[in-house]
Amino acid sequence: MNDEADSVLHSWCVPARWNAPTVVGGQGAWLHLEDGRRVLDMSSLAECSLLGHQHPKLVQAIQQQAAQLCFVTNQWGARVRAELAEELLEVSGLRGGRVFFTLAGADANENAIKVARLASGLPRGAVIARDRSYHGATFMGMALSGDARVQAFVDAQALGVHHVPPPYAYRCPYGTATPQACGAAAAQAVGAKIDELGTERTAAVIMEPNAGTNGIVPPDSFWPALRRATRERGVWLIADEVMSGFGRCGHWFAWQKHGPEHAPDLITCAKGLTGAAAPLGAVIVSATVYERIQHQMLGTGLTYCGHPLSCAAGLAAVRAYRDEGLIERSRRLGGWLFERLQRLQQRHAVIGDVRGGDGLFAIVELVADRGTRAPLAPWPQMPPALAALLQDAMAQGLSFAARGNLIILAPPLVIAEAELADAIDRLDALLSRHFPG
Repeated sequence: MNDEADSVLHSWCVPARWNAPTVVGGQGAWLHLEDGRRVLDMSSLAECSLLGHQHPKLVQAIQQQAAQLCFVTNQWGARVRAELAEELLEVSGLRGGRVFFTLAGADANENAIKVARLASGLPRGAVIARDRSYHGATFMGMALSGDARVQAFVDAQALGVHHVPPPYAYRCPYGTATPQACGAAAAQAVGAKIDELGTERTAAVIMEPNAGTNGIVPPDSFWPALRRATRERGVWLIADEVMSGFGRCGHWFAWQKHGPEHAPDLITCAKGLTGAAAPLGAVIVSATVYERIQHQMLGTGLTYCGHPLSCAAGLAAVRAYRDEGLIERSRRLGGWLFERLQRLQQRHAVIGDVRGGDGLFAIVELVADRGTRAPLAPWPQMPPALAALLQDAMAQGLSFAARGNLIILAPPLVIAEAELADAIDRLDALLSRHFPG
């Protein structure tokens, strides 16, 4: 059998160093490897497989749709596409709006910018994003992202994108003393940037309300203050929920924690939208935004936007989240997970901070010195001891996600409670082994 390394280029790696086992199947939170091993997936494969692997309702939906209609372009209607759009408008609370389907999260964000600029009457209007964020690997996605990995490839300001420091309370760039103050300061910085650029020149603000591989979970003060700042200035607010949507943070969408009065004007989503069973993204547009664009040409789209097979998977996924009570389950298990990680923090001096807890998403930030908060390695480099921990975990049949000094915990929402508890127990032992003292 040919090695995939001999024929395939893989994303986000040095090609010559790629070396990973082959997955041949899965069930629930488990991946089945070609060599016969099983691996517990504690990252939902890049925070995508929220329904676990090979969820029977997703498989069945794709099979049934394939037997009926595999493909029709966006210029034609497809019943499954309409049904999914109706579900998304309902669960998002943006009733009366519309849904534009994309292929993934990156082009969802790119199309959200296009829609916001169209609705504002500013085809090249300024967009405000934040440092240490991630919105995709297309050129506009890279411009929006305050990500050290991609900054050399794109001139963000040439694409009308401007950045502000993040609401990173553990290392607050605003010098505040509390998380709530840091969140408020970060929102004020967005308002100040709009004022600097001019409200007449600014089309939109795009922010992640919660989860992200950047490891920043904004304080509760951030989103309501951000919503006020954008609304007062008449600037559209886009919530990038690609990672945080569909129960990952304990609600259908993470911003909903703060109540309907703080709803964004546009929401982008992907990943959990289909439970990763098929590629699909979406821009959910509020009724207010739709009113501004309904009589204008929407000059965007790709051939496979709103692909019926993907929409069938999306419709089955949304119904599974609802019917199986997975949004509420994520909120309950997420609280338990957060408490367990806080106890690990008391046991291991290497844990500087634990963030998350709204759903099955948490960040463990490792430090060289808890008192000074000195990092083990400069961001975004990964310290060798953490790389060794990950390798050791994989040998034990346990897959964690990590970036820089961060361990990212985002298991499938269907993970059994005993499986989750065992994974945290083993993480405890791994920390003791690789970070003694």
